[in-house]
Amino acid sequence: MEDLVKRSSVLRERVKGSTKKPINAAATWLKRQPPKAKVSLAVGAAVSTILFLWLVVDDHDNIFITAEAAHAIGISLLIYKLTQEKTCAGLSLKSQELTAMFLAARLYCSLVMEYDIHTLLDLATLATTLWVVYVIRFKLNSSYMDDEDTFALYHVVIPCLLLSVAIHPSTQHHVMNRILWAFCVYLEAVSVLPQLNLMQNTKIVEPFTAHYVFALGVSRFLSCAHWVVQVLDTQGRLLTALGYGLWPSMVLVSEIIQTFILVDFCYYYVKSLVGGHLVLRLPSGVV
Repeated sequence: MEDLVKRSSVLRERVKGSTKKPINAAATWLKRQPPKAKVSLAVGAAVSTILFLWLVVDDHDNIFITAEAAHAIGISLLIYKLTQEKTCAGLSLKSQELTAMFLAARLYCSLVMEYDIHTLLDLATLATTLWVVYVIRFKLNSSYMDDEDTFALYHVVIPCLLLSVAIHPSTQHHVMNRILWAFCVYLEAVSVLPQLNLMQNTKIVEPFTAHYVFALGVSRFLSCAHWVVQVLDTQGRLLTALGYGLWPSMVLVSEIIQTFILVDFCYYYVKSLVGGHLVLRLPSGVV
């Protein structure tokens, strides 16, 4: 009986090792590629995935639902971390504040411009984000890594505000509402930067924070995919429905930025997960 258990254990190790070898080899090969090649591969993989979703998924609204589900999973992981582990170490308060800022702007725009199911989703997400901000700032402040959360918010808020004044929708709504709409689109695209900056400063990312950021990356990629698929479904008519000028293109660019800003992190997250490591260690220069 003991011999049988030992053989089974050896067999499992061999299978595990044989599975890791091609993955590790692919990761090593990818690591050796020049930056331009990595960018080309990332773009190719993203485009291929979007085309796959467009052709395989029957109801393309399910892509958006999946994106929202991934975001909800990420928020649930934050709630678990804060309520069960009683620590906010590794979480960026500034990133949560930016998230609350763009969600508040989007909720207002949704109420006055296009009230729908997204309004309720934004309300729920905003309420949760405000709770996270409250807990980090007042309840678990002793574990907050303020010395590592060094990203200056004006580095993104001011450029987004100026860009929204220059480029915004050309609908019939009041100009201030249109500028605010553009502001929340631009700010959402870069709201994760403080979190990535904090992780770059610490180099070590504990599991729940890593899971949260990865879920955020998946959510934003699927959101981008849904937007592109909608453009394909309408044969480009969606772009003209958004208005004229540079605004439709800027919406697409913002969606793409949201996705590719997390590519490096998601790559190292998957690599760490495949390697069986619970704690993610980021090399210099990532994110």
